[in-house]
Amino acid sequence: MNDKPNDVAIRAVADFFEKRTGQHLGESRMWRIETSLRDVMRSFDLPDLSALLAVLERDRNGAVADATIHSITNHESSFFRDIKVFEVLEKQILPHLNATLPERLLRIWCAGCSTGQEVYSLAILLKRQEALWKDWRVSITGTDISPFSIARAQSGVFRQMDVQRGLAIADLVRWFQPIDDQWRIAQDLRATTSFKVDNLLEPRAVSGKFDLILCRNVLLYFTPELRAHALKRIAKFARPDTMLVLGAGETTIGASAMFIPSPDFKGAYEPVTTPGTPRGMDRLAG
Repeated sequence: MNDKPNDVAIRAVADFFEKRTGQHLGESRMWRIETSLRDVMRSFDLPDLSALLAVLERDRNGAVADATIHSITNHESSFFRDIKVFEVLEKQILPHLNATLPERLLRIWCAGCSTGQEVYSLAILLKRQEALWKDWRVSITGTDISPFSIARAQSGVFRQMDVQRGLAIADLVRWFQPIDDQWRIAQDLRATTSFKVDNLLEPRAVSGKFDLILCRNVLLYFTPELRAHALKRIAKFARPDTMLVLGAGETTIGASAMFIPSPDFKGAYEPVTTPGTPRGMDRLAG
């Protein structure tokens, strides 16, 4: 039996989404596409998915395309999501980096940062350790493929329901200012953060090497081939002593030969280096 026109359009939009983001849509997500895109079609006065698809075929990087990507992407995020990961970061990984980095410079990259909660959670951790990082230059860069998510992250403004998820009352009072029925991150906390639109498969908005890279709950949506490709791209921004943190259901084992599980820190991965490579020397350039 032949596919209905709407089914063809759904599959074509799913194909567009996968080519742009690398994320493969399972059947359950694919068949929610039409529902996810209702607001997009209404906003751009498009009568149906076929009309939206026609716009995507004419302009694969325009406003409609950006809105389509944003609407289909899973933006699940919360402050201190998976608290055990942040406990390892606060008690083990960050103190380790503080003790071993050759310069008083800490660079962190959060790839696939969504609306910024992960970035700001890290900023709060570092403020808790303020004495440890005194006189250090600290920067946390968040990237995401969605311009809409990045714009919200840059604003630093979150709804009541957002700050209620994972954020301790003491942190809310200390680092947020009430604005009507929402909350804004204090400027003191935002000073160490920056946000950029970028595609993990071909990152162009970040540069240099990072000491800590978080890429959590992103790779699980990729095919094995694209997962390996993404890890190769991430490796270009790693030093031999860089720590990579993935999501709870993700691993580099069987996906990439460029990172191995850290023998010291649970849930973290380290770049594979050649014997005798000095710490602090850049490599993995290709």
